[in-house]
Amino acid sequence: MDLGIRGRRALVCASSKGLGRGCAEALAAEGVDLVLNARGAEALEATAQAIRNAYGVNVTAIAADITTEEGRAKVLDAAGEIDILVTNAGGPPPGLWSDWGREDFIKALDANMLTPIALMSALMPKMIERRWGRVVNITSQSVKAPIPALGLSNAARTGLTGYVAGTARQVAQYGVIVNNMLPGIHATDRAISLDGAVSKNEGISMDEAKKRREATIPARRYGTAEEFGRMCAFLCSEHAGFIVAQNILLDGGGTNATI
Repeated sequence: MDLGIRGRRALVCASSKGLGRGCAEALAAEGVDLVLNARGAEALEATAQAIRNAYGVNVTAIAADITTEEGRAKVLDAAGEIDILVTNAGGPPPGLWSDWGREDFIKALDANMLTPIALMSALMPKMIERRWGRVVNITSQSVKAPIPALGLSNAARTGLTGYVAGTARQVAQYGVIVNNMLPGIHATDRAISLDGAVSKNEGISMDEAKKRREATIPARRYGTAEEFGRMCAFLCSEHAGFIVAQNILLDGGGTNATI
């Protein structure tokens, strides 16, 4: 299927590895030029060059912390006009409700709620003028069913979901389509971090921690960045213009819900 987005320009955040890179590669495969962002310059440039070599698209790499005002300003200044925005940032650490104070919540909100909102606010006006735009926010399955150990993430990402629910319905009439992707566990550094915490807390091996988690997923495996990226590319396509303000679960059936 031709997704109809060849020649578009996309900003993909936290895209040097993991789900962000999966999205960037899937868009590049469709002929989309990219602006990639991550904090680590070396890994980011390596990813950018690999994508240039593999897909022949233009790739601009901007190393900056997108969760800070300075970082966002640097990225937005270099990015120019953007047709497709994919927001993404690493989740806050797991823990117990009693572990967190105000500053922990502020940090989580800045990274996983306020940063995506700031990027949308900066880029959607031009999308509206051009009567075409796509925004995909990478959130978490926890907005559908909270994960007890991820209270910071539950709170921040659910706040973003509420914002998108109203905003997406306001901008859809201008051809600007906003949706969220809700990953369950995928084979990324985040999975290693979460499995590592279980391994440490319960005194079991990393392999055992992974097997236990896989057993809770109906698909009996972790997702891949490649399949996640392909769904992102579809939501950014010409064919997704009637999909508005939706929360798309990619969790292998792990969220036990009917709707």
